[in-house]
Amino acid sequence: MKSQSWTTLVALGFVLVVSHGGALPSTSASGWRVAEPVRYENLSVFPVLVDRSATTAEFVTLDEALTSGEVVVTELGGAILRRSRDGREPHAERMFQPERPAQSSPDVNRLVLVNRGTRPLLLLAGEIVSGGKQDRVVAKDRIVPPGAEPLPLDVFCVERGRWSSGETFVGAGLIAHPSVREQAAVAQDQQRVWSAVRSGTTAQAAASPSSPETPRHITAETMDAVIGREARTESYAHIYKGSRIGRSVETFAAEVERRFARAAERLGKDRIAGVVVAYGGELAWADVFASAELFQRYWSKLVRSYAVEALARPRTREPVAVEDAQQFLRPLRGTVSTEVEPGVYRWRQVREGRHVEIALEALAPAEVLLHWMKIARTTE
Repeated sequence: MKSQSWTTLVALGFVLVVSHGGALPSTSASGWRVAEPVRYENLSVFPVLVDRSATTAEFVTLDEALTSGEVVVTELGGAILRRSRDGREPHAERMFQPERPAQSSPDVNRLVLVNRGTRPLLLLAGEIVSGGKQDRVVAKDRIVPPGAEPLPLDVFCVERGRWSSGETFVGAGLIAHPSVREQAAVAQDQQRVWSAVRSGTTAQAAASPSSPETPRHITAETMDAVIGREARTESYAHIYKGSRIGRSVETFAAEVERRFARAAERLGKDRIAGVVVAYGGELAWADVFASAELFQRYWSKLVRSYAVEALARPRTREPVAVEDAQQFLRPLRGTVSTEVEPGVYRWRQVREGRHVEIALEALAPAEVLLHWMKIARTTE
């Protein structure tokens, strides 16, 4: 039997365990089946079918919670809202008293979040919040239970050059494209996050100049023009949502959504819980959820993120076989890191070669694998 070594860290109610040479415990991957892909230009999206979905309606997403006021996100050092301890019902606004954290200065890589609602909050790595001093991207999947103490939230900046204005944030309705999500969730490097925002992709194939055979929509030239003339800032939302690049993304994503909807009618919308994504002939990413219902809540944001990456990569149209996409869902063996908040969630990551697999499991009210993603890394 292969020997293992372990590193354990216990702090702030979390347990972090790193296993060297182990394997990630089995997930639901054995019950996932990949269907024929939806193809458009250089993007192939393979629906992932499940026989049975978990119950996920009790979880609230970040955009839903920010819109309803169930969740508040502020700069570190800004006024936050803490649940009072007088026993009154949580829906009463007067229950939440303004309070300031001990640290009074904002931090580019840390925000404060409070869940003042009645539902557990699901956060996904790559989700973007707008406002505050700068727009930020969430660094890691996690669950925030209702009534929890104000949470220091790890983030990365996706808006270079601004450090002004307010303290509070709103949902951007965006999830960053795969290259940015990779640099935030795996590399955890601010400079690499900025580079991925600025370039559109960190894939090596896109580093060479475009040629007539493999042109790209998003290039250094188009990015310079958009930032200089339209966006006026290196803000993710301004570049990829409010500019001509954003309009290209919307057009591309709308066509993929239209084709995917047709496939979903044929396959059964209530059976699709995720996707495997390929660019040209390269399998790049997978997002799979505990239920078709939860996948649908994220699909509009996800397809736009996949479209950004497609527009930034060469427009080659090499097909990827269904069998290869199915193999992409194979659980990895390698170095495993586990973070646990007892009674709330378990986060697990495994690295094997150039691939990384991240799983988020809810521990209450029942144990369920809420979100699973797999990444073919573009950088070391």
